Amino acid sequence: NGLTVIKTYTFKRDSYVVNVDYKVVNNTSEAFSAYPYAQFNRNNVTNGSHFIYTYTGPVFSNTGNEYEKVKFDDLDDKPFNQKATDGWAAMIEHYFVAAIVPEQNTEEKGYYARSINGTNYTAGVRMPAISVAPGSEAQADYEMYLGPKKADRLEAVAKNLQLTVDYGIFTIISEPLFWVMEWLHKLTGNWGWSIVLLTVLIKLVFFKLSAASYRSMAAMRKLTPKLATLKERYGDDKQKFNQAMMDLYRTEKINPLGGCLPILVQMPVFLSFYWVLVESIELRQADFILWINDLTAMDPYFILPVLFGISMWIQQSLNPAPQDPAQAMMMKFFPLVFTVFFAFFPSGLVLYWVVNNVLSIAQQWYITRKMDAL
Repeated sequence: NGLTVIKTYTFKRDSYVVNVDYKVVNNTSEAFSAYPYAQFNRNNVTNGSHFIYTYTGPVFSNTGNEYEKVKFDDLDDKPFNQKATDGWAAMIEHYFVAAIVPEQNTEEKGYYARSINGTNYTAGVRMPAISVAPGSEAQADYEMYLGPKKADRLEAVAKNLQLTVDYGIFTIISEPLFWVMEWLHKLTGNWGWSIVLLTVLIKLVFFKLSAASYRSMAAMRKLTPKLATLKERYGDDKQKFNQAMMDLYRTEKINPLGGCLPILVQMPVFLSFYWVLVESIELRQADFILWINDLTAMDPYFILPVLFGISMWIQQSLNPAPQDPAQAMMMKFFPLVFTVFFAFFPSGLVLYWVVNNVLSIAQQWYITRKMDAL
């Protein structure tokens, strides 16, 4: 009836950005007013590993609220609504993001997410209304990013969009670690060797802290025969045994917690690197060597998990054995349990742990041998 709406999608070569333009032509005798909106729909279905949690669902960003996840389960209880003049709305999964980026201006926009039927959900942006007088036309536009979570590309599209590469609370450490891994990839041309080299660099940074921990463990190991004698002497009297054990530690000037503090200091870096390996799409379908042609997929022949189990068993044999027989028996099963567990992990993650264990074994063996010679 004289009203025409033309919606144009513009795609560019080597870009995941899609421009969307509305053109409203009003050839009627009355003014026309409406608001453009854009939204994504998806089911509450995850395609990732059952052993590694990665967020799937709506996320939003605007000034004062840089990155907000709105879980599907929360939307079942209450819809999400927010007003802001800038920002974006998106649906993300492990390696990919679909984001709506409206024009960043002073006009207020509505950002929303809601449950449709308990299994299907929507997230989007309601843009400012446009009014078209009779015999005239008006335009509105926005951008979409539809593609992989590659930080450099995301950063160029919208402020804070790179946060969809979600390292969580470890972002401040994970981002520099990824930059170093990326730099190593430029040198090696192989993401697998980049993981190996970065693991070596992390171990070098914490070399002295690890050495302090291993010296403490070696000292504890030397006390094992004396602890066994105390165990025989006091039998099931745990109170007297613990008291005698603490007296022995004081006499030998050994802190039983001396090996824990250096490990605790290193944990944030190890966890940060873990999230770098989990979140980096660069590892997806990336070759390493021989049988490993996707560092985000499990090892098809379980070679890396078996190597991990063997390295864990060797490392365990270098540590002082627990005095509690039940605890000692349980510790013996740990390498087997973790081997089965790691069999379903991405091979890039298992590669990291294998290299880390091998380096730890070498350092611990060297320190233990020196301590035994004293």
